[in-house]
Amino acid sequence: MRVITSWKARPAVAGFFAALLLGGCQGIGIGDLTGSVGPDAALPTSTPQLERYTDDLGRSYEANPDNKQIAMAYARALRALTRYAQAVAVTQRLAAKYPKDMDVLGAYGKALAEDGRLRQAQTVLPEAHTPEQPNWSILSAQGVVADQLGDHDQAQAYYSAALKIAPNQPQVLSNLGLSYALSKQLPLAESTLRQAAAQPGADMRVRQNLALVLALEGKFEAAQSVAEQDLSPVDAAENVASIREMIAQANPWDEIRQLDKKTAAKSDGRQRDARQRVLPPTQLGAADPQ
Repeated sequence: MRVITSWKARPAVAGFFAALLLGGCQGIGIGDLTGSVGPDAALPTSTPQLERYTDDLGRSYEANPDNKQIAMAYARALRALTRYAQAVAVTQRLAAKYPKDMDVLGAYGKALAEDGRLRQAQTVLPEAHTPEQPNWSILSAQGVVADQLGDHDQAQAYYSAALKIAPNQPQVLSNLGLSYALSKQLPLAESTLRQAAAQPGADMRVRQNLALVLALEGKFEAAQSVAEQDLSPVDAAENVASIREMIAQANPWDEIRQLDKKTAAKSDGRQRDARQRVLPPTQLGAADPQ
C-alpha cells in the first residue's frame, strides 16, 4: 500500500477515512499489498528508469505473452507505476492460462484490489493460498480489501492471522494500525503504528502512516517530527497543514466516532482522490508490489 504524503481538505469525513486506508495500504496502493508475487529483483529507483524498464518488459511481453516470468515482472512494474488497469489485464490473461498457480492468482487479486475492483479481488484472493498453507501476504491483502469494503472487524482478523505467520511484520502492522484508524480507534491505531515503525524492516511509508494518525489525533508537532524523518521540513509541514485544514473545515472528531462502518463502503474507488507528492517509486508500496 502507498503512503499519502499530502491531503486535500475534504468536506466528507467518511470519504477522508476511506482514502486514509486506500492511501496507506494499497499496495494496495493497495499497495502496500506486500509479499512476493513475482521476480524478487529490485525495481529501478527512479521514475524515468522505472518507465524505461517497464517499456522494455512490455516489448518482451508482446513478443511472448505466455511467458509467466516476463508477464509477472511486467505486471509488477505496471503496478509500481500505478497503471493498475493494465496490470489487471496482464494478470487476468496469465490467470486464464495458469488457473491453479497461486503466485499468479495472488498477483491478479492484488492488481484487482489496487484497481478498485474489490468484489472481484475478494473472490480471487482466497484462491491464492489455502487454509493448510496460508500466505501472510495474501491475508494482508484480504484485510485491505475488507477494510475498503467497510468490514473492519474482518480486516483486523485477517491482519491478526497474517501476524501469526509473520510476527511483527511492519507492513502488516501498518495496515492493522490504519484499520484501527478507520474504525475510529485512534489511540490503538497510534500504538500499533508505533510498534510497526519500531521494527527493523519499517520503511518510510510506515513512518508516514504514523505521522498521519498522529495528525488525526491532533498531535501536530509529533506528526511533523515523525514526517521529518523522511521528508523535508517544508514537505512535512505541508502534509500536516493539509490534515489540520481538513480537521478545521470538517470539525470531524465527534462525527468520526459516530460514523457507521457502512460509510467506508460507500467510498470504494476514491483512492485516487488522495494527492501524492515527493515519494520516489521505491518508497511506495506499489513500487515493490508483492
